[in-house]
Amino acid sequence: MSGQSLLVPGELSPTRSVPGNIRRPEYVGKPAPTPYDGPEVQTPETIEAMRTAGRIAARAMAEAAKHIAPGVTTDELDRVAHEFMCDHGAYPSTLGYRGFPKSLCTSVNEVICHGIPDSTVLRDGDIVNLDVTAYIGGVHGDNNATYLVGDVDEESRLLVERTREALNRAIKAVRPGRQINVIGRVIESYAKRFGYGVVRDFTGHGINSSFHSGLIVPHYDSPHATTVMQPGMTFTIEPMLTLGTHDYDMWDDGWTVVTKDRRRTAQFEHTLVVTETGADILTLP
Repeated sequence: MSGQSLLVPGELSPTRSVPGNIRRPEYVGKPAPTPYDGPEVQTPETIEAMRTAGRIAARAMAEAAKHIAPGVTTDELDRVAHEFMCDHGAYPSTLGYRGFPKSLCTSVNEVICHGIPDSTVLRDGDIVNLDVTAYIGGVHGDNNATYLVGDVDEESRLLVERTREALNRAIKAVRPGRQINVIGRVIESYAKRFGYGVVRDFTGHGINSSFHSGLIVPHYDSPHATTVMQPGMTFTIEPMLTLGTHDYDMWDDGWTVVTKDRRRTAQFEHTLVVTETGADILTLP
């Protein structure tokens, strides 16, 4: 893999403003969201609202991804996604969520998830994950993808390609009547073919009017993930695969999660709804 130096925290830019006419999630300005006590199965109206939110999130991520190149800062990617969501009447869900200071997560190289956009400059050969969630119509749509920066080594490129495939296989495994753990079983069995680590402590989650409803979707075969999928359930699948260990460290910022061995990691995510016959992806552009 690339012999580039490890990441260090950069400088944060001032908090970006959101127009006052855009509806905020209830947790903005609070230390934590109000715990969700509603159903995991959503009404058709909620699902269609989530499709709108998911489409905006997917398009915001794609717009930010157009700017990925050596020499660009992760803060610039945040600016692009922030402005896109605001221009389309959506609130960037991460902004102010449990104090998170930015409008998307940018996780570079050894960062598993929750990287904070800052003055970090992308380098030729990096990989970077963009995780974008939009809130509009009272619901959230959440997606992420890992992108190549310039000329990337083969080991990293394959990791990215196979992590995307792990997500696709997991989505195909969704069926009403099956337990949630089938998702992690499919991901883990595929990742093991290549010797990849599968991150265990950060998972997919239920999502609806709540950013994280309390439903947990592990990416490994967990004996505890026995919830039975039902039509109308909405949740994310977001496998995080690593070139080495699945163990991690967290930076002092309380957000940035890096692999303990500092080897590279990739992630992909969609929000979906369980249908009568499988899954319908809600985060398509």
